[in-house]
Amino acid sequence: MLNGSIVALVTPLTERGETDFAALDGLVDFHLAHGTDGLVIAGTTGEAATLSRTEFSEMCGRVVNRVAGDVPVLAGTGSASTAKAIEQTIIAGGQGADGALVVTPYYNKPTQSGLEAHFTAIADSAEVPLLVYNVPSRTAVDLLPATVERLSAHPGIMGIKEAVPDGARIEELCSRCGPSFTVLSGDDRSCLDAMRQGANGVISVAANVAPGLMHELCTAAAQLEWQEADRINTALNSLFDVLMIETNPIPVKWALFEMGLISPHIRLPLTRLDEEFREPVRQCLIELGLIKA
Repeated sequence: MLNGSIVALVTPLTERGETDFAALDGLVDFHLAHGTDGLVIAGTTGEAATLSRTEFSEMCGRVVNRVAGDVPVLAGTGSASTAKAIEQTIIAGGQGADGALVVTPYYNKPTQSGLEAHFTAIADSAEVPLLVYNVPSRTAVDLLPATVERLSAHPGIMGIKEAVPDGARIEELCSRCGPSFTVLSGDDRSCLDAMRQGANGVISVAANVAPGLMHELCTAAAQLEWQEADRINTALNSLFDVLMIETNPIPVKWALFEMGLISPHIRLPLTRLDEEFREPVRQCLIELGLIKA
């Protein structure tokens, strides 16, 4: 079962806009050294919508080889097209990924029966387990708990990344789907509350920047050490705020640039962090001891 702090890894880019695989290797090593419990590549934070099939495949293979089985690696394979999502999931499995993170179809707004059929078709075709991903703020469709309960009966669907920041939603998912079904928060700010309601951990944007603290937060929560978990969560609140100051992954890529881990490049239609927000990000990193003043 997936648990703990799983990073939604950024995709570093070169000045020419190509995937910077040397920087990607460095990021993987950074996470392995700081306790990250798993990696998600080519997700929303990884600018999945702009990756070519070739980039996606090479990234999967590269990260899987670098990790060498130390932590699980999931690849984002979702699409508004069921056929394309199946194709991407098959590629991820062929490159050795441990699972696929599959977001609800965006833009075309399927019904609940359509969502159930979509995920079932992918799971029937895949050789790796699926973690379904619900993020209505981005996709304009909400995968409801009753639908998730039906999907949880499929042997190829292992859990859900739930980005609705609602403890009652997490509690309902855990109750409906049972202890063998993984429930992960998809929202850093509410992840501690989600773990109080039974979530197994979080797929985290903030873990890109503060992997050690996010790992410690999830470990404390898993051990029911709520006072310690609250302390860490409070320390991280300012980071959670600045990483949402513009559309993800704009702020987190700039923070990693400030930390000297990647270049500042990002793909259109996203652009670099607006100058007015750069100092708040920098000050937050200084306060957390992640960079020097």
